[in-house]
Amino acid sequence: MVEVGEILEGKVTGLTGFGAFVTLPGNVTGMVHISEVSQSYVNDIHDFLQENQTVKVKVLDVTPEGKISLSIKKANPAPEGKQEHPRRSGSPRQKSAPNVWRGNETHREEPRTFEDMMARFKQVSDEKISDLKRATDGGRRSSYSKKR
Repeated sequence: MVEVGEILEGKVTGLTGFGAFVTLPGNVTGMVHISEVSQSYVNDIHDFLQENQTVKVKVLDVTPEGKISLSIKKANPAPEGKQEHPRRSGSPRQKSAPNVWRGNETHREEPRTFEDMMARFKQVSDEKISDLKRATDGGRRSSYSKKR
């Protein structure tokens, strides 16, 4: 029987949309969830694995029913300093808006209190609303808001 924490070699015997089945020594089968295949985001498991491929896996869990959870990425950790961060979707990343907690500052700040962060958030929100109103009103008052 396999034990949690062991690193073993196995053969990929099946691929699904949610992961891969791997046969381990002793003719037992475990499953590698798609999130445990690579350090990078896996949109299509076929881009990373093929049936009959030999892989190194780490045993993450063995349930009382005998189900074995495996990880390829934990058996093959990313080199130091080269750790990739998974993306949340397969679409290209878009440039994100500036962080409202820090504004556009590029220097590192001391940690702020919750109240400081809320005050900054309110200030940035008010500025954005003002900018939006100016853009949509063309800088002039609408006929409904004019004083008579």
